[in-house]
Amino acid sequence: MDAGAVTSGNTIDVKRLIDVLNEVVATEVVCYLRYTQHAIAATGIDRAQVAAEFTEHAAEELQHGKWAAERVSQLGGEPDFDPTTLAQRSHTEYVTVEDADLNRMLQENLVAERIVITSYQEIIRWIGDADPTTRRLMEKILEQEEEHADDLNDLLGN
Repeated sequence: MDAGAVTSGNTIDVKRLIDVLNEVVATEVVCYLRYTQHAIAATGIDRAQVAAEFTEHAAEELQHGKWAAERVSQLGGEPDFDPTTLAQRSHTEYVTVEDADLNRMLQENLVAERIVITSYQEIIRWIGDADPTTRRLMEKILEQEEEHADDLNDLLGN
């Protein structure tokens, strides 16, 4: 009973999984912050459309972070939202763009999404069948990250 959501079917190293999920939390919070900053700072003729997309993506990134944090808690860990270490634990960087260049913002966010996609694919492979619940959660997040990359690619005209 003390193991919470961890059952005998979970064969994964739970401590390591909690650490990995806290990296996901950090990554998602950093992505939320970057998208939010870009949405507010964006200027130019297409600002409204791009800012709306960034705002939508920011909300989804924050939700992903909450989902990962909830899973950490279910596994008996403590979600790590420590702002002093978020950037170091994140798989992506918090990048501001000089002159609020929309094209550059789109490119920076697309690069970040591609890094996240690759990282999450690796996490999913590592989890395998050792924790089906966490794997499904990561697959759900990955699907939305792939949609974000597709949206950004479309906005870039690629």
